[in-house]
Amino acid sequence: MLDTALHRQSELFRLEDAPLPTSGGSRPFRTQLLKWVGNKQKQADAIIGCFPKRFGTYFEPFLGSGGVLGVLAPRRAVASDTFAPLVEIWQTLHSDKAALKQQYAERHALIAQLGKKNAYERVLASYNTRPNGADLLFLCRACYGGVVRFRKNDGFMSTPVGAHNPVPPESFAERVDIWYARTQGVRFLHLDFAEAMHQAQRGDLIYCDPPYADSQAILYGAQAFSLQRLFDSIMDCKTRGVYVALSIDGTKYSGRKICDISIPEGLFEREVFVNVGRSMLKRFQMDGLSLEAHEVRDRLLLTF
Repeated sequence: MLDTALHRQSELFRLEDAPLPTSGGSRPFRTQLLKWVGNKQKQADAIIGCFPKRFGTYFEPFLGSGGVLGVLAPRRAVASDTFAPLVEIWQTLHSDKAALKQQYAERHALIAQLGKKNAYERVLASYNTRPNGADLLFLCRACYGGVVRFRKNDGFMSTPVGAHNPVPPESFAERVDIWYARTQGVRFLHLDFAEAMHQAQRGDLIYCDPPYADSQAILYGAQAFSLQRLFDSIMDCKTRGVYVALSIDGTKYSGRKICDISIPEGLFEREVFVNVGRSMLKRFQMDGLSLEAHEVRDRLLLTF
């Protein structure tokens, strides 16, 4: 029955269901709205190249900085995350993009008044007092490497300020306009991944980029994330005729270490390795050292 349902999926697709061109031309789309560790924007074209040629609604239930979403620019999509301040940023992008620009500009202006480190610490203190999207927006652009991490004992964001200068407000405003245009067909929701995936219908496509068990235990929400629960949701989707692509731990240390992740037998039909490059998270953990030996390749697992 499952094989028959999957075989018939091609009959469900219409030409208008195909995504927009991934990069709007020959040059890859690399403009980032948010800085975020694990961002897949550089790898998005390779990932999208493994997607079905046509599908219905696109789902991204671990949104983060939306690297694949932005490159794909789907006509219809549901993008979601359990991290409420992050979703607040994306919802503001659609509901009031002028407000998003102003939120960033106001916090960036503190740099001229207080210096970068003191400005960052003021916004960080504000966020930790009351987590919100406006503060997080500036912090993720100004923190070290986009590594948004939180202390286990009290949930406070603990990433120090980065060595770089945050992008100026004028440039950020241009990014807002670009991303606003590329996400017109997207609904941004604050949802648990399982709830979001349950909304998908036969012929839809889900791309999952969850916290990585081998490398991202310090990141937001990672401590509570259940990989087995995700596998259960993927199996449910596959049974219902929904396409699922999953990025997950692959290799580290220039390919010498294969991360030990137990994958349920029969859940995925194909496996592709996607080169990610050097680990920014590992560099952060090792105090900024350049790590030629820490090349990373992700596994892209496909149910189709």
